[in-house]
Amino acid sequence: MEIKSVGVVGAGQMGNGIAHVFALAGFDVLLNDVSEDALQSAMALVERNLDRQVSREKITAESKKAALARIKTTMQLSDLGQADLIIEAATEREAVKQKIFDGLLPHLKPDTILTSNTSSISITRLASRTDRPEKFMGFHFMNPVPVMQLVELIRGIATDDETYKAMLAVVERLGKTAASAEDFPAFIVNRILMPMINEAVYTLYEGVGSVKSIDESLKLGANHPMGPLELADFIGLDTCLAIMNVLHEGLADTKYRPCPLLTKYVEAGWLGRKTQRGFYDYRGDTPVPTR
Repeated sequence: MEIKSVGVVGAGQMGNGIAHVFALAGFDVLLNDVSEDALQSAMALVERNLDRQVSREKITAESKKAALARIKTTMQLSDLGQADLIIEAATEREAVKQKIFDGLLPHLKPDTILTSNTSSISITRLASRTDRPEKFMGFHFMNPVPVMQLVELIRGIATDDETYKAMLAVVERLGKTAASAEDFPAFIVNRILMPMINEAVYTLYEGVGSVKSIDESLKLGANHPMGPLELADFIGLDTCLAIMNVLHEGLADTKYRPCPLLTKYVEAGWLGRKTQRGFYDYRGDTPVPTR
């Protein structure tokens, strides 16, 4: 089937980026959120990010104008029912995602494809609770969506070939690269990345190194563009903890046990850049390590 219209659920960090790249690629996008403020903030951020692309001569001013015109917003989940493809990009909590799919089901066209941008939750389990497990997939974008080239495509146990091929074609139209992953906890990227971040937090927790020395070591010693603690702040410490919990519970291996210090930061509400404090304090002109 040809995908022309796309519904995006969640106007946060991932949702606004997904809306951005789909609109730029010529899709009609309907962006949904429970908060009008979130929708307004998302549209302002999309415009700023498009302006940045224009200033760097990545796109033309005409392309920016056309992309913005293709994005509409709504607070009514039922409005997304007529979309050819729906991408759920809500918070990384299974109960929240399940409630969204439950709310969508009565309004969907028979051939609408459902996808989740989850970074770790079982696609098979999410799909099994819908009326179309064969038309359900994991569609995992990397953050920030307009910049990162990879999209993980995750087939649930029931996903059919037609749906998978349709999503491959969508990724190609977006100008991104698809990596196919099996439906096991955290898929490919986060299965490898999150234990590294968790180990960096353990290294800090055990006093082996400071925030600064750990991040500098990985940047200069392993040629990483960002240190693991800086990256954790960028992703969100709550998201990192949620993924480690999925790995720990799903694979039942103690090597995936979340570091107590990571849990403590999340309990404090120090979630990284989005709350102005995490492993670094972002309230001043320059980020300052908090340990």
